[in-house]
Amino acid sequence: MKFETRAIRIQTERSQHREHSTGMYPTSSFVFESAEQMQAIFAGDTEGNIYSRFTNPSVAEFEEKIASLEGVEKAMATATGMAAVFASFLAFLKQGDHILASRAIFGSSYQVLSSTLADYGITCSFVLPGKPETWKDAIQKNTKMFYVETPSNPGLDIIDLEYAAELCKEHGILFNVDNCFATPYLQQPANFGADLIVHSATKFIDGQGRVMGGAVAGKAEYVDKVFQFIRRTGASLSPFNAWVLSKSLETLAVRMDRHCQNAVALAKYLQNQPKIRRVNYPFLDSHPQSSLAKKQMSQGGGIVTFELEGGIEKGVQFLNAIKLCSLTANIGDSRTIVSHPASTTHLRVPEEDRLALGITDGLVRVSVGLEHIDDIKEDFDQALNAL
Repeated sequence: MKFETRAIRIQTERSQHREHSTGMYPTSSFVFESAEQMQAIFAGDTEGNIYSRFTNPSVAEFEEKIASLEGVEKAMATATGMAAVFASFLAFLKQGDHILASRAIFGSSYQVLSSTLADYGITCSFVLPGKPETWKDAIQKNTKMFYVETPSNPGLDIIDLEYAAELCKEHGILFNVDNCFATPYLQQPANFGADLIVHSATKFIDGQGRVMGGAVAGKAEYVDKVFQFIRRTGASLSPFNAWVLSKSLETLAVRMDRHCQNAVALAKYLQNQPKIRRVNYPFLDSHPQSSLAKKQMSQGGGIVTFELEGGIEKGVQFLNAIKLCSLTANIGDSRTIVSHPASTTHLRVPEEDRLALGITDGLVRVSVGLEHIDDIKEDFDQALNAL
């Protein structure tokens, strides 16, 4: 079946009620027909649900869809995107290990790698995404994982997945890719050699800013380790959120088509505005890695960034002049969202690191929504005229 069909037709087996839309299982535990069955399921001799922190039919449906859409063997759902990121680290890393990471990543991921993992005796080195020739030199004897985002948040840097995967294979390192910005519809990192794929399902997968969730996908042997970590630590996805996210996947393809259509139109419009210094979008010819983006992605995604002349002062003025679009800490919503990374998502990233990634004081990030493109442009036009 094609992508769109799998996203719709993979679902939990119908109950005796013959429901068309898949049912929801908001239960904390499951009953057993006998003590012997209970013992067999606990022992792992028989498959079956025990407790929703472990497994749940609603969650399992979402996991099966994610695995299928990413083209991998298995997926494990988590309570949030950061729970997925953290689990993908701690399920494999221990005291004395080293992780290599792209410097172009989400602010919270940066904090986990630079600070939180140090409390566990795990060290991290950061490399620049646009200089793959330097990655090999950063690998240490105790390096166990290479973690990247592509496209990155918010700089829209593109990682050469094929090159990174070959490097990891050569050195026996797990290759871990955050695929949140692209979603499985636009990019499948496993096709280029990724071992693990993480998602914040809170973003484009939900698509309407309703619930939180995350997922780790990949080879079964790796995802099983993540499952054990989540089962013990409790960062499980709730059945309700799983049900919402599974239904959201049914419209992922049509939504992403519209997000991308609007984003490229907005990017081209912004390129012609005199008060804007530069516009960044993966499928624009002006993007330094546009050829690589087109090799790895089917479309450019729903995020556009641009730098205003005048730095942080003009950035704040622009955001305050916005009327239709939303100012909020999220992306991937049906509503267009405008934010200022230097003062929000990357506030705690050292200035030197921000600037090295092009996250200047005047950078504005736009998560382009599903509204009519003319209305989005009109809002940006009046905000720019107010500067």
